[in-house]
Amino acid sequence: MEHLLGTGVSKGIAIGSVLIKQEHTSDYKNKSITDVEQEWERFNTARDSAKKQLEELFNQSKQSIGEKEAQIFEAHILIVEDQELAELIKTQIFNQKKNAEWAVHEAAEHFAALLESLGDEYIRERAHDIRDVAARIIRILTGADKHDLPEVDKPCIIAAKDLLPGEMVHISKDKVLGIVTEAGSKTSHTAILAKAMGIPAIVGVAGLLEKLNDSDTVILDEVEGKILINPDSDTLKNYNRKLELLEIKRKELEGFKDKESVTKDGVEVELYGNMASIAELPGLIDNGAMGIGLFRTEFLYTTQTSAPSEEEQFQIYKQTAEKMAGKTVIIRTLDIGGDKEIPYLGLEKEENPFLGCRGIRLCFEKQELWKVQLRALLRASVYGNIQIMLPMISVVEEVRRAKAIMDEIKAELKSEGIEYNDGIEIGVMIETPAAAIIADVIASEVDFFSIGTNDLIQYTTACDRMNPRISYLYSQFNPSVLRLIKHIIDTGHQHGIKVGMCGEAAGDVRLIPLFVGMGLDEFSMNTSALLEAKKTVDQISKQEMQKVVEDVLKLKTAQEIEEYLLSL
Repeated sequence: MEHLLGTGVSKGIAIGSVLIKQEHTSDYKNKSITDVEQEWERFNTARDSAKKQLEELFNQSKQSIGEKEAQIFEAHILIVEDQELAELIKTQIFNQKKNAEWAVHEAAEHFAALLESLGDEYIRERAHDIRDVAARIIRILTGADKHDLPEVDKPCIIAAKDLLPGEMVHISKDKVLGIVTEAGSKTSHTAILAKAMGIPAIVGVAGLLEKLNDSDTVILDEVEGKILINPDSDTLKNYNRKLELLEIKRKELEGFKDKESVTKDGVEVELYGNMASIAELPGLIDNGAMGIGLFRTEFLYTTQTSAPSEEEQFQIYKQTAEKMAGKTVIIRTLDIGGDKEIPYLGLEKEENPFLGCRGIRLCFEKQELWKVQLRALLRASVYGNIQIMLPMISVVEEVRRAKAIMDEIKAELKSEGIEYNDGIEIGVMIETPAAAIIADVIASEVDFFSIGTNDLIQYTTACDRMNPRISYLYSQFNPSVLRLIKHIIDTGHQHGIKVGMCGEAAGDVRLIPLFVGMGLDEFSMNTSALLEAKKTVDQISKQEMQKVVEDVLKLKTAQEIEEYLLSL
């Protein structure tokens, strides 16, 4: 019995026979052309066909999978219609005399590379959207316009290098027991659609297709991100029992959708959602998010070749506020820096971008750009409970300067007769040790804190979280980090302000009881973590967890803390 490892993305276990999806690529080359008008017409005809296909897929997936998941195809339609992408393709054809296939490929790669240069996994994965759309147009141009899914006539586990969204829609949920791919990540469309369809899936499995043959029996263990090839009878028996237990757990979690988030001793705990795109809203609402604790606005800036206009941003913020129907919507202002390749911003390469001009520092440097965002946010604030959050604060002067700029924008809007919420709440991300240490000073200037654990851990431990050589230092259970978090919560409460958390640690069910004991007011997490978090809150008592906090803060290592919390 051989086993391979990958990333589990859609919870569950699958046992069955393998069916391999063979890869076929469109045969096209970089060719010089002479009739540019004809080539441009070829592209436009293919683009129109791609749009019709995507509209059909949107309607089909809306019926068979769900409205939220169908928005993947809405996003693809927007890419097909994108004028900046079309202009770059036109330049390739008319100026470079390239054939349409190659022009589409080059233009898509340009934009995809921009997204892949970003640190955020969700945004990097959107590069696949652009490539998927380009591949669709190229297939139409080359006449290879068919999906490559094998005929499924009996229950199986599909193995592939990757699966396109259009192929996922054609999958039969009754016949496909599981999906395993060499490519992909937690935020890829394969992951999103597999989860929505309730199909267990593992992605990012190196060497997958070299090890598998059609009709091999495999066990797909999403929990451990493991694929077992041709297991023995004892292993099969063990996993069949696990399948039964998982079904029991799934039904139990479904029961928490409409329950309030309250501890056993009656303390309400606010469970909010993180989002980077308005397309994520339905999923957050469906899973009972009580608000939006972090709206990452970087996506608006990194997916195009010019800055989003005030009107574009206003419409997105307005729609979000309206759909949340009075619930809190915390929108973080622009948080990018010198590690991002965004040509129109003209950002200088920095020797150490994570300690450079990023977050609020960049907002001050690119003040005209930031003011456009602030105008859009203030205009949208009358349509719901929007709150503004400032990223990467280190000193109190930054808070004061930001508030002064906001006062200038308010004065402008007032003079123009444009409505806004004059009492809009302003908060800060506490993600640097400097801000944590002077939390008392900053608290007197703002309405709320939100602890950004991802960067707080990185800066507290002086550990690049993307560097595998020192990954042992980067831990959510680090005693110094947990002591800082306790200090931030206590200080915020002493000054009468609410304290939330929007980093990865907020959705970790091992840490949620500890943070409840510390008095954290609000947890903001990814959609997939909400129901599990609600179940965790339902099973604990805040009073009992306060005693746990005392014990944890006496422990000396991350390992000791993790083991203690797992034993509860």
